[in-house]
Amino acid sequence: MSSGTSVPSPGCALTRGRLAGVISDDAGRPPLDAARLAAADPDLLPGLHVEVLDAAPSTNALVAERAHEGAAEGLVLVAEHQTAGRGRLDRTWETPPRSALTFSVLLRPTAPTHSWPWLPLLTGYAVAKALRAAGAEAEVKWPNDVLLGQRKVSGILLERVETASGPAAVVGIGINVGMTADELPVPEAVSLAVAGVEVDRTDLLVDVLASLWEAYTTWQEGGDLAGMRLAESYAAACATLGSEVRVDLPSGEVLTGTATGIDPSGRLLVAHDGGRTAVSAGDVVHVRPV
Repeated sequence: MSSGTSVPSPGCALTRGRLAGVISDDAGRPPLDAARLAAADPDLLPGLHVEVLDAAPSTNALVAERAHEGAAEGLVLVAEHQTAGRGRLDRTWETPPRSALTFSVLLRPTAPTHSWPWLPLLTGYAVAKALRAAGAEAEVKWPNDVLLGQRKVSGILLERVETASGPAAVVGIGINVGMTADELPVPEAVSLAVAGVEVDRTDLLVDVLASLWEAYTTWQEGGDLAGMRLAESYAAACATLGSEVRVDLPSGEVLTGTATGIDPSGRLLVAHDGGRTAVSAGDVVHVRPV
């Protein structure tokens, strides 16, 4: 599926591979720095194996294939140009070469299945935390979009994969980094560059992976207390809470009310005339401000 040479590292292994050919230096955008990725602090990225592909249709699809083949937890596939990326509800995610970070991570959680709905939420929280550290005023829109103001800078797609060695989670992350205003797909989108935040993509990739790994291991190992702290941290970073929202349900029904909190299962609590309703990420089509 990819070809390349592994670069040894005590904490983070890296391979640079190729799918669909080598791309040129598009719009003066430099490639990810393989040497710096391979030399990343092993305490930040323990056990992760990062593979950088010049181009790929969908990193989520490739990681799912590798999961079925028995790949271990910690595999990270990064595409310099993702040509057929997917978001929630099969929405498309396309970016010009080297203008974004598009990557997927393989996780094999041992936490109880009933707590898995927290995975997309903690991923969104981890991405927003890394972006804030880079100077962006990032917030989370429940369940897992990351916003700058009211515009989307990052999308997340989590898929469960049944494998011979047990269920796995494929976490796909896309972050608009260097896209110009003309390159943004919709008016509701934004990039870090358009927002005036200059970052190095290699540094940002390391920071996001470190933030995600920290949140994931805390969730895995921390029990109920860690779950409560995660819920509190997520709520503090969530722009949805306290606002009037319209929740579109798959049945065609619409729920309107005030987003008041996140319950222990990661569901959004919406107060309305009839009381209060908890909705899960898998049960909604859209959540929008009224």
